[in-house]
Amino acid sequence: MAPRSPMHWARALYSALTWAAQPLLRRKLSRRARAEPGYAEQIPERFGRYQPSSLGQDGRGQWVWIHAVSLGETRAAAILLAALRERLPGMRLLLTHGTATGRAEGRRLLAAGDLQVWQPWDTPAAVRRFARQFRPAIGILMETEVWPNLIAVCRQEGVPLVLANARLSDKSLAQAQRVAPLARPAYASLAGAWAQTGDDARRLRTLGTPVLGVLGNLKFDARPDTVLLERARQWRRALARPVVLLASSRETEEAMLLHALQASGPAAQQAQWLIVPRHPQRFDEVAQLLAGAGLRVSRRSQWSDGPPAGGAEIWLGDSLGEMALYYGLADVALMGGSFAPLGGQNLIESLACGCPVVLGPHTFNFSEASDLACAAGAALRVSDMAQGLARALALANDPQARGHAVEQARGFMRQHQGAAHATAEAVAAMLARH
Repeated sequence: MAPRSPMHWARALYSALTWAAQPLLRRKLSRRARAEPGYAEQIPERFGRYQPSSLGQDGRGQWVWIHAVSLGETRAAAILLAALRERLPGMRLLLTHGTATGRAEGRRLLAAGDLQVWQPWDTPAAVRRFARQFRPAIGILMETEVWPNLIAVCRQEGVPLVLANARLSDKSLAQAQRVAPLARPAYASLAGAWAQTGDDARRLRTLGTPVLGVLGNLKFDARPDTVLLERARQWRRALARPVVLLASSRETEEAMLLHALQASGPAAQQAQWLIVPRHPQRFDEVAQLLAGAGLRVSRRSQWSDGPPAGGAEIWLGDSLGEMALYYGLADVALMGGSFAPLGGQNLIESLACGCPVVLGPHTFNFSEASDLACAAGAALRVSDMAQGLARALALANDPQARGHAVEQARGFMRQHQGAAHATAEAVAAMLARH
């Protein structure tokens, strides 16, 4: 018998660890469900035990399976899905997620005949039960979701798996290279990947990924909710001061903003401040932080027809699915995740809504889009939160400069659109080959 390769032993060890971790996963889900009840839904699905096979039986071999792990990926999936439904009329969607926020957002994307379930935990048995029950015609993993057993089992079962809107940062590449015997076979076993940028393609190829093309970022094709944007415009007309938004803020960034506001003194009163945390489980935590600093807070969940007049120094955006409203309400946005060393959140939605962006120093998750937006004048980059606050205030209080930034943002968006149509065509071509 030939000796086993390091790759074989790496995946065997990984499989043993994921199998042993199942009780820990159950406990984690139970804990998270206390704050987010969605985590208590259909827990057996997490382990590859789905509803009776009749649910998936008549769709076998027909499902177009999209995996969107969380909220951001689900929003990108929504853009691709619109193009796929146009290109493949009558397609049946199998939609999977890993987080409660992704699953809640994904419900809005379902049409008659579609199905939504949890992604199986990455043990060989759970993944095999999933693949054999649904037998998708194709699997589309959004952006970064590379799971060794998922990819290996789908290849064994004849399910082509592709990575769409694919991105891979230098940091993620370095992490994958540290576990190369596990990561390289997974990336190399994909049926293909459509990268966002040339740099993403280069990094993916370093891991052996069969890159089929560089198609751009799906999020440039996003169409903001016009109802929310119009509501924001109506509310803005009643405001006496410009609005500065800290969008999709992450841990520590609200405290950074508070410190910068205190240091800026009277200058901070030139604007109305709005904070929208990235994760809903932090809404109460951020509200307590602001109140503890002696600030009057008005929460979006308590508004009826717009923000209350006067009184609140900070508005807290504690709702889901309303980022277009918040961006439409704001004159300028400080982009969360970029002031703490977290890689930044996506700035494209802000620009699509006509809201100029101020970026902190940490944008490695969206490095090319950030660099291009700054070069185009649609975004500004600063070194820290204090400088970001000062630049945001200056832009918000200069109508001419802000108007120029808005026009640059719109032109930047138009220049980079087209990824959704190109990806839908590529998916259709792959389906025809299989």
